[in-house]
Amino acid sequence: MARKGSERLEATGDEPAGPTTAAPPADASDMVAAGPFSEAERAAVYRAIETRRDVRGEFLSRPVGDAVIARLLEAAHHAPSVGLMQPWNFIVIRDLGLRRRIRDVVARRNEEAAGMFSDQRAAAYQRLKLEGIVEAPVNICVTCDRTRGGKVVLGRTHQRDTDLLSAACAVQNLFLAARAEGIGAGWVSIFEPDDLRPILKLPEGVVPVAYLCLGHVEELFGRPELEARRWSKRLALEDLVFAEGWDRPWPFPTGGEGED
Repeated sequence: MARKGSERLEATGDEPAGPTTAAPPADASDMVAAGPFSEAERAAVYRAIETRRDVRGEFLSRPVGDAVIARLLEAAHHAPSVGLMQPWNFIVIRDLGLRRRIRDVVARRNEEAAGMFSDQRAAAYQRLKLEGIVEAPVNICVTCDRTRGGKVVLGRTHQRDTDLLSAACAVQNLFLAARAEGIGAGWVSIFEPDDLRPILKLPEGVVPVAYLCLGHVEELFGRPELEARRWSKRLALEDLVFAEGWDRPWPFPTGGEGED
């Protein structure tokens, strides 16, 4: 219910229904305490972040239950989004025939990708397993509806791609929840967005942001697989952080634990 003195905003995604000068204030009941997590809770969050891995070939055939999938999707749906546009949708794919069709598309695109590298790098590329579409018992396509919220969205007025960035936040939430559940997740990106449109019947304006393979795993790489296979390595964080601009390194604290 609209508060006195303000006009109700119609949920059309277009311009406000009437003139407004400010959003109504939040009720006190909407606020919750913002203190830090307990030490154990905080450690669990950082453990999920630091041990999350992109899984390709370690999937078990054991099915992933719908209750687990629902929890992962709930976590994804709680991602931050610019203007609260929530541009994501999720397509859960278990059908083997459908997954084989998508695997075939990725295989063709994978051949194209191999030709983009130098001879030595191409040989190394072809030895990598880059998807587990059929091996994983369930796939999820995370999409972005680029029309959601209408023509003008708070926070998106000058940066058009914040809808895609918001959808990527949902993907990260899903990854971290999967790690906490002991579910492996792999992100497949070797396809053109329009490759999936006819297969998944995507409407106009909806684009695939991430195609994920999900399944139970018994073990994970202790470091990123591409680092373990010497394709690349993690960059030093100290080389990536600047202070007050691009030309001055940020002074990292030394000696272990810093101030709160």
